[in-house]
Amino acid sequence: MSGSSQLVLPSSTSLHRLLNMPGALLDTTMDQLRTLLTVHETRSALRAARALGREQSSVQKQLDTLNRNFQQLCGEPLVVKQGRGKDVLFTPTGESLVELARDTLAEWLDGIHECRRKLGTTVTVGTTRYMLDTLAKAWHHVADEFRERDVDLKVVHIRTKDIWAKLETQEVDLVCGSVVTRSGAGWDRPEFEVIEWRRGGLALLTNLPETVVGERVRVPALRSVPLVVPGAGLIAEFLRGWFGPDYRQGLDIAAEIDEIQYGISLLRSNLVQGAMIVTSGLGVVASNNELREGGGLRVVELSDDSLERLVGVFARTDELAKHPADHPLNLLWSAFKAEAPRP
Repeated sequence: MSGSSQLVLPSSTSLHRLLNMPGALLDTTMDQLRTLLTVHETRSALRAARALGREQSSVQKQLDTLNRNFQQLCGEPLVVKQGRGKDVLFTPTGESLVELARDTLAEWLDGIHECRRKLGTTVTVGTTRYMLDTLAKAWHHVADEFRERDVDLKVVHIRTKDIWAKLETQEVDLVCGSVVTRSGAGWDRPEFEVIEWRRGGLALLTNLPETVVGERVRVPALRSVPLVVPGAGLIAEFLRGWFGPDYRQGLDIAAEIDEIQYGISLLRSNLVQGAMIVTSGLGVVASNNELREGGGLRVVELSDDSLERLVGVFARTDELAKHPADHPLNLLWSAFKAEAPRP
């Protein structure tokens, strides 16, 4: 190559596009994108300023800058004022750029979280409402070391129906919760590790008289009992395991609910006559008159030899195996083991 030779890059290369990005686009910051999204959510610069903890003039200045830059880039501003006291109007270009900004910021946040997770600077635990105490006990074992090493423990609420999906997609590193398993059987999902806390069954809460529902009911007899059932979650998994995926077709569904408390209140009001399947632990609380919402309801034993509830802590087997013992994920896992009930 002669001294006067130059390297000429084809215009289609990604490097060429990066080197020739418009200055107006390079001047756009993530903070401006966040402001744009906040204005889109709140529909005014004043409300966005309050949400962001800023002066309205600061937010308006960023909007003016974005409008000026994207007028130059796209031929249309992003936001149009509609007069004092009226919501701002987003142009078609503005709406398109809002979606792009939302995706951009979300991908950056997810990417940073994933980098922190791989390095062990963030451990995310998904837990159901009833397992928070379990997490708190394990946390005491590692809290000092996590703080010393600047490791963040992120706790998110998780529903039973989402346990496996959240673990498989690596949205969480560990899960504290309950799953349905075969009675008396060992753990049969090798892709997941489990620290078993306890196993248990189910019970019924009912406002029906003993002449209709006695003190003990076997699962097949549920077909003749009007039931208050959740649309998803642990109880739905039991029903699916007992009666198949179309269990609603063979059962007398008196009402469908989203949460247990609502079902208890529904039965207590006598607006619905029937029974609701609950965990045996909740049944014990109700039978001891410790369930304030359940006053007046009767607890019935639900007998089942096929399925049971496994309460425990779950993690991906490969994720635990690829890290050394002093990795924060394995430290927390060991903490749970230390707190687990002895067989």
